[in-house]
Amino acid sequence: MRPGSTVMFTGDSITDCQRLESEDGLGFGYPLRIAGEWGFRCPEQPITWLNSGVAGNKVMDLEDRWQPDVLDVRPDVVSVLVGINDVGWHAYDPDGYVIPAEEYAAGYDRLLAPLAEAGTELILIEPFLLPVRGVIEVGASLLDEEDRKKWRADLDPKIQVVRELARKYGAQLLAADGMFAELSATTEPEYWAADGVHPTPAGHAALAAAWLRLVTRDGR
Repeated sequence: MRPGSTVMFTGDSITDCQRLESEDGLGFGYPLRIAGEWGFRCPEQPITWLNSGVAGNKVMDLEDRWQPDVLDVRPDVVSVLVGINDVGWHAYDPDGYVIPAEEYAAGYDRLLAPLAEAGTELILIEPFLLPVRGVIEVGASLLDEEDRKKWRADLDPKIQVVRELARKYGAQLLAADGMFAELSATTEPEYWAADGVHPTPAGHAALAAAWLRLVTRDGR
């Protein structure tokens, strides 16, 4: 995070967060909060903040647009959050199928390899699922607690994939799933993500604070 750096956030709807409807293109979620807090704390260290998240994206979707949306921009730092759609695709899309962890890992690796080769700093955010209660709506589907147990069983190995890739590429790892589990132990999970997936304003604030702790030397 050197002055003059360009930071690219990318991923799915959690990162997108209506970015195309926002004046600065950062959306209304954690990327905006990070940029705002950084600007407040470090006015003498200007950073260019970009957001290329797209709602509904899976790893395979990022691959399709990786060259023009990320590689061609040549950012100094790339922050990636992707995975929950790789878990739930078959549940809300009639054309979807269960994506094995091995397929997720291979695709994610192909995203990171050219960035690492170019010397880009990487920040990987674990996909997460909060233990909310009741029936929730995802797209045109209704998911109950049994469905979400299946999602959790599919998600855990994909979280492990992200951890392994962070080690392989020397990336910073934001352990978001564990963070939200700890927060949900003292405050109901719906407070952080009403549907268990998409953060509330408080959830986005928690992500932003954790992200900033990773990249600031003093840990503030």
